[in-house]
Amino acid sequence: MDPASTPPPARALITAAAAELLHRLRVQHGPVMFHQSGGCCDGSSPMCYPDGEFIVGDRDVLLGILEETPVWISGPQFETWKHTQLVIDVVPGRGGGFSLEAPDGLRFLSRGRAFSASEVDSLAGVPPLTGADYEQGVRPPVRTDLVVADGVDACQIPVRHAGAVQP
Repeated sequence: MDPASTPPPARALITAAAAELLHRLRVQHGPVMFHQSGGCCDGSSPMCYPDGEFIVGDRDVLLGILEETPVWISGPQFETWKHTQLVIDVVPGRGGGFSLEAPDGLRFLSRGRAFSASEVDSLAGVPPLTGADYEQGVRPPVRTDLVVADGVDACQIPVRHAGAVQP
């Protein structure tokens, strides 16, 4: 493949287990969205809400659309994370009380992988979409390569913390 036609790396990925849970939540609740929490009460978890329940601001940044689900982050937080690929995974435990998966005894978890220098360079030519862009109807290209089998497929996970989840 011609390197010029290779798409830049995705800013967000999802593990197969998280995608399966997301599918169940979409069946139960209809369209949903993620917003990467900035810390505060829910730590740094990707929060899953019914689509439209969380107001996306004009400066929020769309990291991508995973399994028909938009993944948002605040503009200022994106400036800190822009060198990192977000990998949404799922683990046992109780997450944020407002996130849709909380009653299931599972929680979505953000994992991260620092982009290589060449990946950062390729992303420099692709400005992220903002909430204002999205409101105007701008959408990212559809990608079908955003589900990874396991978090370790996208980023190294310390062995002592790794654990498979059966959603």
